[in-house]
Amino acid sequence: MAKKAKQAAGTPAIAALTAAGVAFATHAYEHDPAHPSYGEEAAQALGVSPAQVFKTLVADVDGVLTVAVVPVAGSLDLKALATAVGGKRAAMADPAVAERTTGYVRGGISPLGQRRRLRTVLDASASAHATICCSAGRRGLEIELSPSDLTTLTGATVAPIARP
Repeated sequence: MAKKAKQAAGTPAIAALTAAGVAFATHAYEHDPAHPSYGEEAAQALGVSPAQVFKTLVADVDGVLTVAVVPVAGSLDLKALATAVGGKRAAMADPAVAERTTGYVRGGISPLGQRRRLRTVLDASASAHATICCSAGRRGLEIELSPSDLTTLTGATVAPIARP
């Protein structure tokens, strides 16, 4: 995994990684708008296990927008997400609100470089991998980095928030 010098202007997520000086790699692929799942499409295109590719979801926990980063192989457990941040009730955020708040489009929301930094929870399964992939801020572009770097840069809480 190597940092690539010309990527700073690519997306806000890539700019944030470059500014932080952490090691990362980018992986581009041709996005198919007809594919039913952005995350599964990324895993297939990159030839990696869906357990190593993470999707970024925005939820509303007791009125506070919260980012959940979970493997595409599973789904978000809203009750576990609420518990992880000391909340009582969680629901998926309205997609338009998620896009406006993060500055990214659905299917390309990155946990990094958001317009407004949101509270973030990374699923505990990420620690089983040396590197994980997540959106780089646009459909068809993934970043690969260590789970510990993602946790540090987002200030994430690590908790079991995914279910198979």
